[in-house]
Amino acid sequence: MFRSNTCGELRLTDAGKEVTLAGWVQRVRKMGGLTFVDLRDRYGITQVVCDSSSDAALTESANHLGREFVVQVKGKVAERTAKNPNIPTGDIEIIADSIKVLNTSEVPPFTIEDDTDGGDDLRMRYRYLDLRRAPVRRNLELRHRMTMEVRRYLDSKGFLEIETPMLVGSTPEGARDFVVPSRMNPGQFYALPQSPQTLKQLLMVSGMDRYFQIVKCFRDEDLRADRQPEFTQIDCEMSFIEQNDVIELFEGMAKHLFKEIRGIELTEPFIRMPWADAMKYYGSDKPDIRFGMKFVELMDVLKGHGFSVFDNAAYIGGICAKGAAHYTRKQLDALTDFVKRPQIGAKGMVYARIGEDGTVKSSVDKFYTQEVLQQMAKAMDAEPGDLILILSGDDAMRTRKQLCELRLEMGRQLGLRDKNQFACLWVVDFPMFEWSDEEQRLMAMHHPFTHPKDEDIPMLDTDPAAVRADAYDMVINGVEVGGGSIRIHDAALQAKMFEILGFTPEKAQEQFGFLMNAFKFGAPPHGGLAYGLDRWVSLFAGLDSIRDCIAFPKNNSGRDVMLDAPAALDQKQLDELNLALNLPEEK
Repeated sequence: MFRSNTCGELRLTDAGKEVTLAGWVQRVRKMGGLTFVDLRDRYGITQVVCDSSSDAALTESANHLGREFVVQVKGKVAERTAKNPNIPTGDIEIIADSIKVLNTSEVPPFTIEDDTDGGDDLRMRYRYLDLRRAPVRRNLELRHRMTMEVRRYLDSKGFLEIETPMLVGSTPEGARDFVVPSRMNPGQFYALPQSPQTLKQLLMVSGMDRYFQIVKCFRDEDLRADRQPEFTQIDCEMSFIEQNDVIELFEGMAKHLFKEIRGIELTEPFIRMPWADAMKYYGSDKPDIRFGMKFVELMDVLKGHGFSVFDNAAYIGGICAKGAAHYTRKQLDALTDFVKRPQIGAKGMVYARIGEDGTVKSSVDKFYTQEVLQQMAKAMDAEPGDLILILSGDDAMRTRKQLCELRLEMGRQLGLRDKNQFACLWVVDFPMFEWSDEEQRLMAMHHPFTHPKDEDIPMLDTDPAAVRADAYDMVINGVEVGGGSIRIHDAALQAKMFEILGFTPEKAQEQFGFLMNAFKFGAPPHGGLAYGLDRWVSLFAGLDSIRDCIAFPKNNSGRDVMLDAPAALDQKQLDELNLALNLPEEK
């Protein structure tokens, strides 16, 4: 056998045991007549000792081992003289009798250690080496544990794990599809699923009652820290339920994961915040409520005093940073530059400090009396030592989003966004539709199968933009970790929804006739939710990006630099697929 034990399991109780280990050489250290080899595998690191006084040839061989050589070691477990409390095997070492090189290695392009000298691009190019590093390996182990707990929880609740196809039809709503040409059907294309949405609804029509799937999904959209072109969903659907049933079951699942994975017992019900309140007080549909600084509208207090920026504004709002009056002019100028960045787009920022004596000093003092500034401080619930930051603009929604970025930046600077603290909530009562300037029509905010709130259904004919959806998102620490909705199960209501979205009856039948026809055969009330597995893992691992919890991720351009994909096809393949390229000319 290649090994009797792994490099992470031997302890002092194993002293005197003859063992065989196999793994990679982490490093070799020479100290006088002794040579120390740190041997690593997935399970840990064990120190191996070669003594030249007892076996000079073996020690000489060990001296010539290189980093990442694959070796087999036979020897006896012994207690270490100089113990290492930083690793589980730090009380023992292996006194080597033999070392066999199973494979040599070139010098790796970066050090395979926790704190590596490899940049992102280099590590992605050699991802198979990066995966040998303990932090990345731990992320994948965490991912495995989470999927096992998800399956265990959902199985206990009566869910069936059912696979759905990867080759489906293209859908016109939502993000862009990745399309797949069909050789046997010239000129026609499959799409890779953005989600199994319609398929899981059909499973409910078929009577499966409770379905789940840990499934790959694909969206051809611009990337950011929490997005990849392919990602993994914990996809679920239930029949004969209402919104509260779904929320309670999947809140239970979240609490189960916190307890089993992080050892955190969450006993209180999660806050349920209407979308309108989330936007009003936080400027975001995924608010981070680990800290305060809720927005306060200041139109009534600050408008009409001769300061044209405020007098001409459609919205004036502020946040109060507790205890931050010590911020210097340099720090405040830096915050002003922050909100003026193109990706945020504010024109400027006004600030006010509350002195220890209660007086208010503002960057726009000359326009306001102390009495007005005191009214502002009272409205902000500000106390001595606090700092008030104010933004304004001619569009309330846009200005609130800018204020949201400022709030998050202040939370970061003041150390209020601790990754080991978790604040969970549900955002509910989303708008059913949102206006698209590009399409010049209403679009479904979630997807066209979302059920409107029963009390808002009459407004579909009179004021569809005011209709709220039976939709809900779970948000943790400002990250949307999942969301879902109650679905439409009535063919007539679904047809009405397609009409509002600009579908002709013929187009709706062409795209979704299979679903609408299925509804005619006794569709039950149903709804569901999809969690983002990658986001859950990155949240529990304390990562800023989902990339390091995916074995083989894409870079920010959507490329796999290790496989060099996507890549061009040769002409023979294009001909078989009946495809002709029409690429723009290179400038």
